[in-house]
Amino acid sequence: MTRSHRRTVALAATALSCLLLAGCGALTASGPGAAAGTLAGSADLTGQTYVVGSKNFDEQQLLCQISIAALESVGASVTDRCNVGGSDVTRQALIDGDISVYWEYTGTAWASYLRETRTLPDDEVFRELSDRDRADNGVVWLDRAGFNNTYAFVVAGQTAQRLGLRTISDMAAHVREGRPGTVCVETEYNSRADGLRGLRGLQQAYDVQIPAERTQVIEQGLVYQSTADGDCLFGEVAATDGRIPGLGLTVLDDDRGYHITYSAAPTIRQDTFDRAPQVADVFAPISAVLDQPTVQRLNGRVSAGGESPRDVARSWLTERGFIGG
Repeated sequence: MTRSHRRTVALAATALSCLLLAGCGALTASGPGAAAGTLAGSADLTGQTYVVGSKNFDEQQLLCQISIAALESVGASVTDRCNVGGSDVTRQALIDGDISVYWEYTGTAWASYLRETRTLPDDEVFRELSDRDRADNGVVWLDRAGFNNTYAFVVAGQTAQRLGLRTISDMAAHVREGRPGTVCVETEYNSRADGLRGLRGLQQAYDVQIPAERTQVIEQGLVYQSTADGDCLFGEVAATDGRIPGLGLTVLDDDRGYHITYSAAPTIRQDTFDRAPQVADVFAPISAVLDQPTVQRLNGRVSAGGESPRDVARSWLTERGFIGG
């Protein structure tokens, strides 16, 4: 036998071994039970179909990709509809059946969808919200995660120290006194009921009127760097965003407790849930470990590190053992 023939036989034997043992990366089987991901033992959703959506910012797209990977790992067929749009558009897509599941926030649903003005502890909000949304809109809320993506205002760290800015009351006083500096907010917060200028807005809560010429409405993703660079003195941000520590921004204390809690939870259409209620068992262990530091770190990998939400989601699920590598 020639040397080339011996090499061919050896390669063929190696390939056969891989097939028999399912131990060579690209030949590893997929589906429920593959690679010993723990979610595979929680449910078998083979034959079930889901259209997973999200809002249009990084954290939402990360949660969307976590959902897709988790559902696929238990055998479901999943359509990716991440990045549907803003809150109202994404919520309506769920109501209309254009998507079947996405992560929503308790504060957004309470204030914007149910038009509630009562200030209640988040546990009470969640119980009432879950009951009413299922009865009135056919929307099922699954277990909440352990992080609060509430609104916050930030200032560049050295600027906050130099000007003695520690609270939103300090920000309000700075504006009332006519001292220089722009307040930067994103479009949705500028107009929503629990935002800046709504009927129950932050201006009313802190007894301040921010002149239009001192307000700049920009895409939220630009607020972080613009505040760090000093183009915005005050920037409205999401409290779980990884760019806050990454850019050395100081979060102003909401000393009047204006911003309500925004706990995240998967929401799913009632008809979709009823076909396979065990879908709740897929999301429950994920929600149990998504705490504030974890989400801020994962968000930072996307927003500051430039990684794709899909890659971050799948690497984290693999690290936690939820899905196979």
